[in-house]
Amino acid sequence: MKRFDTELLLVFDEIYKTRNVTRAAENLGLPQSTVSLCLGKLREHFNDRLFSRTANGMEPTPRAANAIADVRLALQAIQHALLDEPLFDPGASTREFRICMTDISEIVLLPRLLNYLSGHGPGIQVEISKISSDSPLELADGRVDLAVGFMPHLEGGFYQQKLFDQHFVCLVSDRHPRVRDSLTLEALQREGHVQVRTSGTGHAIVDKVLAREGVKRRVVLQLPSFLGVARIVAQTGLLAIVPHRYAAAMADGEAVRLLPVPVELPSFQVKQHWHERYHADASNRWLRQVFASLFSQQAGE
Repeated sequence: MKRFDTELLLVFDEIYKTRNVTRAAENLGLPQSTVSLCLGKLREHFNDRLFSRTANGMEPTPRAANAIADVRLALQAIQHALLDEPLFDPGASTREFRICMTDISEIVLLPRLLNYLSGHGPGIQVEISKISSDSPLELADGRVDLAVGFMPHLEGGFYQQKLFDQHFVCLVSDRHPRVRDSLTLEALQREGHVQVRTSGTGHAIVDKVLAREGVKRRVVLQLPSFLGVARIVAQTGLLAIVPHRYAAAMADGEAVRLLPVPVELPSFQVKQHWHERYHADASNRWLRQVFASLFSQQAGE
C-alpha cells in the first residue's frame, strides 16, 4: 500500500459510475490502455476482480460495492486537502493562539487585541510568552504562532511584516525637582536612571548609541522588564529612556511626562514574525491580518 497510486481511486470511481472502461477513459482524459492497466493494478491490490463483464456492462462485485463509499470519501479528502482552501471562522472557533511579545506590547497592544477578539472571536483564547532567544525555534516548531516585537537577527525560513515605527523618549516625573520642560545633555548624565534589559524592544540601540557618543548614564536601578518603570519614575527622581508608545500609554495613568532625549537615537521597527511552515495556515493568516489591521495604521506615530 506504500506504493498505491491515488489515481487508481479515480479510475475505480469512474468505472463504477460508467460501468464501462472506454467511457471511463474518455471521462478521465486517459488512453483506454492506461485505464485497463489501472484496473489490473486495482484487482491486484484488492485481490478481487472488482468489475465483471455482463450484458449490462462492467458490473461491480460485492467487494467493489462494499469499497465504493470509502473510495469516494478518500477522494473527497484528497480533493479538500489539495484543492480547497481551508477556512477559519473566528466567530465559531475555540482555538488558542500562542503569541510571544515584549512586556511593552502587553501593555500597549494586548488590550486592544483582546477587545477586538471579544467582539469577533469570543471563543478564542490567547497565551502570551516573552520574546527570547528561544523564540525562533518556538515559531519553527509550532509552539508559538506569532512573535511581535524587534527581532533583527532572524535567519532564513521566516516571514515578517512591519506594524509600526518606534522611537525613544525620556520619561520623567511630573514632580521632578530639577528636570521640568526640557532635558539637557548635562542633566541626562547627572540624573539617576532606570535601565531595562529585555529582548525584543530595540533597547540595545540606546546603549550602543550612547556609548558611541561618549554619553554616560548614571544607572541606579536595572530591571528585567518595563512593567514597573513608570510607577518608579513617577515616585522618584529617576529618569528612564523608553519607547514612545510605552511612555504615552503610561502618561495616561501615572504622574510622568515625556521629554525628547538630547541625543539623536535611531528609531526601530516593530514587526510581526512567523515561520514559513505556517504561512498558508488559515487561522495563522487570520491572526496576522488582525494584527495588521489593528496596529499597522498607527505606523510612524
